[in-house]
Amino acid sequence: MKTGIITTDTYLNHDTGQGHPERADRVSVVIENLKKNKKLIWKKPLKFDTKYLKIAHESDYIDEVENSFPKKGLHFLDGDTIVSPGSRQASTDAVASIITAIDSVQNKEFKNVFCPVRPPGHHAEKDKAMGFCIYNNVAVGAHYLIDKYKFNKIAIIDFDVHHGNGTQNIFYDNEKVLYISTHQYPFYPGTGANNEKGKHDNILNIPLPAGTNSEEYLNAYEHVLKKLKEFKPEFLLFSAGFDAHQDDPLAQFKLSSKDFYDITKRTLKVINKSINNKVVSILEGGYDLNALKESSEYHLKALIEN
Repeated sequence: MKTGIITTDTYLNHDTGQGHPERADRVSVVIENLKKNKKLIWKKPLKFDTKYLKIAHESDYIDEVENSFPKKGLHFLDGDTIVSPGSRQASTDAVASIITAIDSVQNKEFKNVFCPVRPPGHHAEKDKAMGFCIYNNVAVGAHYLIDKYKFNKIAIIDFDVHHGNGTQNIFYDNEKVLYISTHQYPFYPGTGANNEKGKHDNILNIPLPAGTNSEEYLNAYEHVLKKLKEFKPEFLLFSAGFDAHQDDPLAQFKLSSKDFYDITKRTLKVINKSINNKVVSILEGGYDLNALKESSEYHLKALIEN
């Protein structure tokens, strides 16, 4: 079986306005680069039951978002989360991508899948948009695994440089989901201290200071691997943000592109037996185009080799 890529071009219509860091070029540069790799199989997302949005998010919030998409121009959901007329389809397709990816892995169509989509999702909480995120794509995916496929042990690894406050918020009381985040701290969004552990000790935050380099990061990542070994997940979801790269303009970590290969490879090596190769990865942050292109390619290299 091969590695799949699930995405659609509707991300191009999610207009965030001139000068906004979360722009269409982010996904375009990843897709154009990955298309050179003949080992990858491409697929478009299929329609999904929107009830899964309402499992991850409050119904009132879903209604609020649905009513916020403007007929023209831009609308602010918060200070930096902007929607345009094309955002309705782009945000729905981002969620559809992870659900289609999960189905494709479960049906043994692909061994694993990467979803280069936008808008990202991990800052979106149960009842509010934040940090460029409208729907929490990875959280909807985890709930889908629980509801449709009856999984009891799902791990979400979030290596975006910003803490995934939304994913933590959604799963804080859920013993079926282990959420692990490595991130710069203190930093936006201000959450992710190591005493935030979840109701069932199902949250592991690894806050690291600005300036963290490759060696320091990979040493700290051993705590991630230890927790994963103990949890023995049945399915792994990556919140794959590449903004911990040394060239990223929105943070101050010092990782290289190749570090994302090492992060992915080490993770899979530790838990391949328990997850039986069941992995879906979805794009979160990453705002330097060249760093994003290279880092995502290294991430895929590890997925392909797995």
